[in-house]
Amino acid sequence: MPTRSQRTPSIGHRSTDEAQGGHIASRLNWLRAGVMGANDGIVSTAGLVVGVASAAVSSNALLISGVAALVSGAISMGVGEYIAVASQRDTQRAELAREKAELAADPEQELEQLAELIEARGVESKLAHEVAVQLTEKDPLTAHARLELGIDPSELANPWAAGLASMLAFVIGGAIPFFAIIVLPREDAVAFTAIAVMIALAINGAVSAHLGGASKRRAVARTVGGGVLAMAITSTVGSLVGAGK
Repeated sequence: MPTRSQRTPSIGHRSTDEAQGGHIASRLNWLRAGVMGANDGIVSTAGLVVGVASAAVSSNALLISGVAALVSGAISMGVGEYIAVASQRDTQRAELAREKAELAADPEQELEQLAELIEARGVESKLAHEVAVQLTEKDPLTAHARLELGIDPSELANPWAAGLASMLAFVIGGAIPFFAIIVLPREDAVAFTAIAVMIALAINGAVSAHLGGASKRRAVARTVGGGVLAMAITSTVGSLVGAGK
């Protein structure tokens, strides 16, 4: 049977830099959930109301469709994000429980492993062992979790925050095309809604890229392009359905 140092855990042995990256990422989870929720709210609501409006239905039917899209979409987004993040947290807790059991079963082996992880970062062997001893005396589980698993026990993923942020962001994002299509005159509503949606998606794409440290130009092009494609398809389908009435 392979030893602890020979097998690969489900999360994996990570460097200190990776552990710090995971720590930062956990703080941004709810922000990214919000950005994704807003993007989905904008695109899905815009696609639905533009498609329905293109079918030349009554204003009352358009209003009902828009409200239904906002409510059902927000609930679906919030529940989906909650489930996803809760699963992530369950995995983190399982890894921490396993690490705690291994610390209790063989603390000397775990100390040696921690020293090896520190030494692998360029620290001299003797000093690495001293550092490992000091970290273990203070909080062995946290030390191993951060260096070995890339998990900060005090910063576990929060499914409630992520789910709520995603749900609220969906409503905020979806409100843009909803109110644009409802408030504006029907003859101009689709065109002006498309413009409002493109602006909103561009802003959302830039924020998403900023949080992820990616290219803003590419992110904006992807989000705006996807939204325009969605509206074009639903508008075409809506027009075809409306023409067949």
